[in-house]
Amino acid sequence: MTDYQDSRSIFRRDFIKTGLVASGGILIAPHLAKAQGSPNGEINIALVGLGVQGRVLLDSMLNIPGLRFRAVCDIWEYSRTYGLRKLAKEGFEVNVYENIEDMLEKEKDLDAAVIATPDLWHSRHANLCLEAGLHVYCEKMMARTVEEARSMVLTARKTGKLLQIGHQRRSNPRYQHAYNNLIKKAKIPGRITNINGQWNRAVTPDVGWPKKYAIDDATLTRYGYKDMHQFRNWRWFKDLSGGPISDLGAHQIDIYNWFLDAYPKSVFASGGADYYPTREWYDNVMVIYEYDTSYGPVRAFYQTLTTTSAGGGYWEYFMGDEGAIKFSENPALSKIFREERAPEWEKWIDLHYLTQEEAPPAQEADKVDVRETAPLAKFDIPIVLNKPPHQPHLENFFAAVHGDAELNADAEHSFKSEVGIFRVNEAVEAKSVLEFSPSDFEV
Repeated sequence: MTDYQDSRSIFRRDFIKTGLVASGGILIAPHLAKAQGSPNGEINIALVGLGVQGRVLLDSMLNIPGLRFRAVCDIWEYSRTYGLRKLAKEGFEVNVYENIEDMLEKEKDLDAAVIATPDLWHSRHANLCLEAGLHVYCEKMMARTVEEARSMVLTARKTGKLLQIGHQRRSNPRYQHAYNNLIKKAKIPGRITNINGQWNRAVTPDVGWPKKYAIDDATLTRYGYKDMHQFRNWRWFKDLSGGPISDLGAHQIDIYNWFLDAYPKSVFASGGADYYPTREWYDNVMVIYEYDTSYGPVRAFYQTLTTTSAGGGYWEYFMGDEGAIKFSENPALSKIFREERAPEWEKWIDLHYLTQEEAPPAQEADKVDVRETAPLAKFDIPIVLNKPPHQPHLENFFAAVHGDAELNADAEHSFKSEVGIFRVNEAVEAKSVLEFSPSDFEV
């Protein structure tokens, strides 16, 4: 077996392990776009943006066989040097670029680009790479505005290239198990009536930088930044991003839409830049969505607060008439609850869909009200992700490039899912309920 064949074999085995849920060997069905494999067997990659998130993706990609890193593009010399040295230690000789046009002009053997630049550059960079014939993995949000996101879908359609968006929970086997097995097959937690979710963080200082590596003013201006503070803290500025609701909320509101198989019909939101004097975007946002689903109306609350970690971090809580599923990328924050009126779940335990916790003895003396609901039985999810959380989503992308899979978060569906997120900040400003029309979700 050649090195290439061995690499492909390992890659395919790893992808199959990711796509299978351990319980019962259930193949998770991805959806949508599919591409032909790279003719030389290896996927030649450019990294566009190597800040904090770009480095998280790079660390995950270094675990995936069959990838050859060829170029790094970043406007900051500090990040370019990091990428050059990091990849040299891993055995890759890469060219570094400040300007993406220069990179695409000179690098003629690229197959794919992984984009982790600030939101304001996503559509520009993704469209350039797609037009240059590259498959693209782009971090979420797709773009700074819905019009820019729409342009990315149109370019992917025109070029026929793959465009995966970084909603990595869609490739997480724990989330796939919850959607495919718990909700769709076992119909736990019954009829979903409400959703609650949050991503709360304690107070954090602004991000700094090594002063000797400051970018000159002319370069910052050329790339849309007023100064180094704005460059390093771009998530908080209205011309550069959508703020915490798009940075943090995008992941979880996407899960609302996915698990409901629906998009919201209205949104109401309240928020404010109440705490941080140097930041433009709302540091706290509370959102209420209304959905019409195939089984009835669902109301969903979501909050992202950046001044407190109260409530235990980040999770999504799907509440139904027979139970509830509290879910998170952090397994310690995940739990399933069964209402007393629900049918027994032994069948699903036997199928390894869930495991039951031993119930504590009932304490009749603790009951405050005779109408109090009986204590809920607690269950756990026996699915383990034993790799970095972004790795399965990247594996899915590269498997699709090889023609071995379909994308789990293609641009078409990611656009529809992000429409409701784009409008949260608009709803805060309007201080009224905003209705969605079917045309809002069309490209």
